[in-house]
Amino acid sequence: MNEMSRAVTEVATVKLLIDGKFVESRSTQWRDVVNPATQVVLARVPMATRDEVDAAVAAAQAAFKSWRKTPIGTRARIFLKYQQLIREHMAELAALLTAEQGKTLPDAEGDVFRGLEVVEHAASIGNLQLGELANNVASGVDTYTLLQPLGVCAGITPFNFPAMIPLWMFPMAIATGNTFVLKPSEQDPMVTMRLVELALEAGVPKGVLNVVHGGEEVVNALCDHPDIKALSFVGSTKVGTHVYHRASLAGKRVQCMMGAKNHAVVLADANKEQTLNALAGAAFGAAGQRCMAASTLVLVGEAQAWIPELVAKAKTLCVNAGHEPGTDVGPLISCAARERVEGYIESGVQQGATLELDGRKPHVAGYENGNFVGPTIFSGVKPGMRIYDEEIFGPVLVILSADSLDDAIALINANPNGNGTAIFTQSGAAARRFQDDIDVGQVGINLPIPVPVPLFSFTGSRASKLGDLGPYGKQVVLFYTQTKTVTQRWFDDDTLHVGVNTTISLK
Repeated sequence: MNEMSRAVTEVATVKLLIDGKFVESRSTQWRDVVNPATQVVLARVPMATRDEVDAAVAAAQAAFKSWRKTPIGTRARIFLKYQQLIREHMAELAALLTAEQGKTLPDAEGDVFRGLEVVEHAASIGNLQLGELANNVASGVDTYTLLQPLGVCAGITPFNFPAMIPLWMFPMAIATGNTFVLKPSEQDPMVTMRLVELALEAGVPKGVLNVVHGGEEVVNALCDHPDIKALSFVGSTKVGTHVYHRASLAGKRVQCMMGAKNHAVVLADANKEQTLNALAGAAFGAAGQRCMAASTLVLVGEAQAWIPELVAKAKTLCVNAGHEPGTDVGPLISCAARERVEGYIESGVQQGATLELDGRKPHVAGYENGNFVGPTIFSGVKPGMRIYDEEIFGPVLVILSADSLDDAIALINANPNGNGTAIFTQSGAAARRFQDDIDVGQVGINLPIPVPVPLFSFTGSRASKLGDLGPYGKQVVLFYTQTKTVTQRWFDDDTLHVGVNTTISLK
């Protein structure tokens, strides 16, 4: 983080959104938003002050009083309009995302589209936020439940999906009647802010959605704020664990989706060409900066002979700036990220893994200053090596071997993370055994990235998730609402009272 040292007119400043107005921060601490392919400064983002965080929460608190009573149909229509606006601006959003994050344009469109699916689901809130009714649970007595909004909610989002993950959060929170304070990643907030502008255009009232920017101090302020009732986080395990415990101690409802080490198991009977294509895309797409990347490959039995063909497939991928046609692997988000990934590669070599393909320092003509690491493959990897035990978050695929499917399952279940896993096979029996015995929240069968559509819920598990409920789908409706149970009896005026009943019976 650098101090303000240049005139604000040199590059655009990213604004805060407080009570329906985009305002300039009064912070003295700012960070550059940098194009990772060129190092060109695109904008400057403020580290918001504590007063600005308090103002955003206060605006959300004030707006909640009327928003919680807004008819559910009115809320739904806002998100019908919002999904239309996102579709109309898809190319603009993807280009902005690619410039600040580095993804290829097709991958950037996919980022926006997967968030758009959640917006579409939010437009169905009338069917999702239904309570239950039991008639005549006792004589003349009915019981029913209400799913009521909590109040002010907050979200902290990561750099790797600056469109999708904000759209996982604030649409469902707002659709259920809450108000929201969003803290986007300070590394690439521009596409998030454009999505926020479109949300206001769609009709989100002032104060219902607010945005603050910043780093650790702002995160802690959101965790500690007494008027925030629920907090959602997606990001690294280190930060997520801190957020979960700090916000929980402050009495908040919390969900944290965190780090991963996703294993893909390949049996020898799998369709080779389809499997190799799927693995290359899942391991190296988005430069490996996905919490659902297939970063770990377990080859079972005779499938261990596939390594040369997988290496050959990886070599065909084009490393270039994300906006260039034909690019398969764009840059990492920052110079620090590139240096970290290169450090992991060196550690793999030092610890005895076989470097089948070295992606360090690729030559990318015209983008010599970019944060590029090409597809990298290690074989002979074992538990205990850093490249297996830790999340690399780069285009590095580590390969382990197993003699049997049972051995592969035992290996995966021994890993602390449980975000996602996959199996490639043509055996229904093997796939069924895998899905039943694997202790991982999300399972793909002949699919490398098993991220559910919003009709279901994101269900990572174990060390990859803290909190019981997922960030979208039916589970998130429960996360953003409080169940109130009402038991009622009505009497006619001429009903005869039978006297005082001191038992617990409702007869």
